[in-house]
Amino acid sequence: MKFLLLLPLLLIPAPAVQKTSEEAPPLAVTSFRCVKDRKPAENAVSVLASPAPAVTAANKNFERQRRINAPAGERDPNADTIDGRSAEIDRIVQESRTPQPVDGFTYSAKVQNASGKLIQIIFWEYRFLEAANPTNLTRRQFLCSTRINPDKGKELQGFSLLGPSDVVDVKSLSKASADQFLEGVVINRVEYSDGSFWQRKDWNVDDLKLAPRARAETRNLPMCRSL
Repeated sequence: MKFLLLLPLLLIPAPAVQKTSEEAPPLAVTSFRCVKDRKPAENAVSVLASPAPAVTAANKNFERQRRINAPAGERDPNADTIDGRSAEIDRIVQESRTPQPVDGFTYSAKVQNASGKLIQIIFWEYRFLEAANPTNLTRRQFLCSTRINPDKGKELQGFSLLGPSDVVDVKSLSKASADQFLEGVVINRVEYSDGSFWQRKDWNVDDLKLAPRARAETRNLPMCRSL
């Protein structure tokens, strides 16, 4: 009789073991910071080199005589050669195409791979919470293409024209700039080399509406790309 009473209990299925969205992220953030910075725009570095000007009889003597008796405003004979004119045209065209360095902010976070897998893609954000107004939360998001082996660490860096919130409570104006915001880093999504991923609760990569080749294109850009 006791056996019959225990049998129904043995037939009750055990709850399935699942990974919940509340689990800790597989990346541990060990330090972070945001600093004002100036960097060139993407793809601004040129690989073009202007040809050297031809050596003529006039320019051999030009430098030697220029400081002694050349009148003010005398023209450099190099500028009148074909190569000299070509070099000047190349310089003007290059300056018109090359963006100047821009002022912005460099966001960095040192992370440690706490998983047993090779990490290739990371979505993360740098947060600014206004101390005097906790409802004012600013997020700067980044997509990083990298390789972090299990139990290894790396520093992620992203550059953005945007910094802390431009709108602050009047109470914050009396504080030093370092005390106006509480800063932090949040890991949103981690993608592994085997095709699996981890994603934070209440965050969805589809909401970003990334271009189809966004991940592949990021590999040809700086490590982290601002979103």
